[in-house]
Amino acid sequence: MIQEIIINGLINGSIYALLAIGFSLIFGVARIVNIAHTALYMTAAYLIYVGLVRFGLPTLLVIPASILLTTTLGLISYQLFIKPIREHEAAVLIATIALAMAIQEVFLLVFKGHYLGVPPLATGYLIVGGVKVAMQHVLALGVAVLALIGTWFLLLRTRVGLGIRCTAQDREVANLMGINVNSEIMVAIGISVGMAAVAGAIVAPLRVIDPHMWTHPLIMMLAIVVLGGLGSIKGSFIASYILGFTEALVVFAVPMGAFLQGPVALSIMILALLIRPEGLFGVAFEEER
Repeated sequence: MIQEIIINGLINGSIYALLAIGFSLIFGVARIVNIAHTALYMTAAYLIYVGLVRFGLPTLLVIPASILLTTTLGLISYQLFIKPIREHEAAVLIATIALAMAIQEVFLLVFKGHYLGVPPLATGYLIVGGVKVAMQHVLALGVAVLALIGTWFLLLRTRVGLGIRCTAQDREVANLMGINVNSEIMVAIGISVGMAAVAGAIVAPLRVIDPHMWTHPLIMMLAIVVLGGLGSIKGSFIASYILGFTEALVVFAVPMGAFLQGPVALSIMILALLIRPEGLFGVAFEEER
């Protein structure tokens, strides 16, 4: 049980980190609460299913293409539905909820709500400390870690990342310093949706694909963002693994624990709001000081 908790905690935490960091990035740069974020994660999983199972295309073609198509869909959705109302927070929230529901309904119409699966991309086992670990789990964890390291390097070690961080810090000052704020927002959204698509690619061979698979990650992602601090990438990263291991512990150690994942995450989120409303690494908004 212990090794199952560790392996599943690492995988869950890495997947949630990809989703939560992307969500925090959009909020930090554009001040957008994107409820459709996990719906785009679901879109990548469905695209991988269609490419691999329905059309039998090569894996090395399907996965990059699904990530690229999902990212493109996210950018187009931003331009069409969110950018015109970006300054109205309530309208943006409603628009992203509507977009997520629309994506869900499209998949319900096309795939009729059936539970679908993608065959493992890697077979066999790896012996780690005398314990058998499925190669699919090793592959999933490796891809997630590489994606997280790549995002860290991009944000902290490149000029693109510098522009994004400056825009997140203060859009007006960034604009006065000659930074194209709109371009930086588009880049941040592209990175964010790309991370969600990578998470969908990791999940596709591990879990069942269905039109409602975006709701549980949404609950977890919101709980993580609240716990870590809204807009804090560092907080989202740490909180992802806290809740990832908590979820694995609940599932494997508590009777009927699979049905308690959502309530436990929501309980942690409510507790965090009561004790420290700004989260572990968040800061209080200026108007609240």
